[in-house]
Amino acid sequence: MQPFHYLVYALALLQLGGVSAENSTFQNPIISGFHPDPSCIFVPEFDSTWFCVSSSFLAFPGLPIHASKDLIHWKHVSNAFSRADQLPGMAFLPKATSGIYAPTLRFREGIFYLTTTLVNQQLPRVNDSRWDNFLLTTEDPYTSDAWSDPVHFSFPGFDPSPFWDEDGKTYVSGAHTAAYYPGIMHAPLDLETGEIGEIIMPWNGTGGASPEAPHIFKRDGWYYLLLAEGGTREHHMVTMARSRSLQGPYEPAPNNPLLTAASDTSSYFQAVGHADLFQDANGNWWGVALAVRAGGSYGEAPYSANFPIGRETVLTPVTWDEGGWPIFTPISGTMSGWPLPETAVPSQGEGQLSDADDNITFAPGTQLPIHFIHWRLPKLRNYVVSPPGHWNTLALKSSVLNLTGFDGDFALGRGQTFVGRRMAHSLFRFRIDVDWANSLMKEEMEVGVSVIQDQAQHFDLGVVMLKSTAQGSSGEVKPYLRFRGHSETPYHGLLGAPSEVYELPEDWAGRKLTLQIEAVNSTHFAFSAGPAGDEGELRVFGYCRGDELVPYYSGVVLGVYATTNGKYGENAFETYVSNWRYTGLKQFTSQEDVDGSDRG
Repeated sequence: MQPFHYLVYALALLQLGGVSAENSTFQNPIISGFHPDPSCIFVPEFDSTWFCVSSSFLAFPGLPIHASKDLIHWKHVSNAFSRADQLPGMAFLPKATSGIYAPTLRFREGIFYLTTTLVNQQLPRVNDSRWDNFLLTTEDPYTSDAWSDPVHFSFPGFDPSPFWDEDGKTYVSGAHTAAYYPGIMHAPLDLETGEIGEIIMPWNGTGGASPEAPHIFKRDGWYYLLLAEGGTREHHMVTMARSRSLQGPYEPAPNNPLLTAASDTSSYFQAVGHADLFQDANGNWWGVALAVRAGGSYGEAPYSANFPIGRETVLTPVTWDEGGWPIFTPISGTMSGWPLPETAVPSQGEGQLSDADDNITFAPGTQLPIHFIHWRLPKLRNYVVSPPGHWNTLALKSSVLNLTGFDGDFALGRGQTFVGRRMAHSLFRFRIDVDWANSLMKEEMEVGVSVIQDQAQHFDLGVVMLKSTAQGSSGEVKPYLRFRGHSETPYHGLLGAPSEVYELPEDWAGRKLTLQIEAVNSTHFAFSAGPAGDEGELRVFGYCRGDELVPYYSGVVLGVYATTNGKYGENAFETYVSNWRYTGLKQFTSQEDVDGSDRG
């Protein structure tokens, strides 16, 4: 940590009252797993509740809304993007780095406003249609269906953030495309029609790469402009400037960056940036940001660092004296902050706590939980909870495409049969039971489990029908277990990716099987299978490393798939999974946690 950051940390503790009993203690991340680009607000009108939204990229449902009564326990209460007809274009986004970027959540006069961008990375940066900016609203953040259809507005950039000036006029700030000019745009916005006024560019940041994610705050006669700079990896940082006029000119904070881990290789939390600011009921300031739990080697070897869980939401106390600049406390696993309310969880909302386990039986009359996700837009008919004759199961109808597919197929909107949930713990165990014997009949029909970042990075263990290679066989198809991986990350390709086939043991044939993925330590995932209900028969059939699943924008998702691997038509077979279980085993919040677990 640089000397200046030690000073900032000491000042923050002093102004927080040192380590007095009144201070709160909390653990980062506050929302674990793939929850980047957080934007949070405190809403006294809703029983003094905090609400946060995060980016979801190609996940559907998307734009998860979390709520908290104590800033520590966060419940997934709704998804702002839960209906395919809100954004039908999601089905046709061909690149894994496309999707919904950097939302901003705000509340004004009884209405929640959410602005964000649907990005098509296939289009060149000079094409304004690359950025589909839109607004969603609701008066009930606890219900997914209550979020409105989008109001689209033309804006040649991304990361839009609304701001209401004291005269009631509404403005939007956003990031300009680097192809034109790297900097921040600002313009009047009509929230009902989506009409944009004249665009100005008041500040281009401190010189770091990719100035983006602007938020404007008005206090003490100043307009403060908060930015993310440096890209979203090892040079990520939070910067700020201010002006007496909304239009500028803006003067940078003398101590920029205000928050970063770029120079602190001792920190377990890296890539810290993309922040938002809000107050609590006592007027104290807090900041949220994204971070990755990667350890000090991240800055030295960013392309081999082990952080598959992805970018998560972290919290820090902030001191902001009148007429001054905000002081962020550096991010760590265990933090001391302003006093907080007693532990409480919102009673409303559709989902569960962000770090809760799963023990899902797919009971009749239930639906898929709101934290279950698909890639792009799913064909909902491919997923049926408790179909007649198969109670307490999830029926999966197969897709032609497997999880790799390729960009052209996804662009046609065909998709694949897959449903999963975010990895939310450093160590976990995920398993399902699959009733496959009367479903898989033809070559390359397959059902299995996967740990996946995107279509270019996933490892799978499945039951698959293949032609027998046994001596004297007539080439008939029979069931095998297949472990294989695909790891062509944005930074490197995996040489010798596994594709290993194991003949199904005779006494397993025709039986329901358990398929399992477990994070066995900080570096490896183990893939196991065995007869359902017989724990002693569970065997490991393959391993993959965390650095073979490098998150670009998203994070690891664990789930099930059903495919014919390019053969036959859609829905060629139907298979049934049951007893969906996800168990969080441990959270690492420091390098000491990692080292201790790996030694154990």
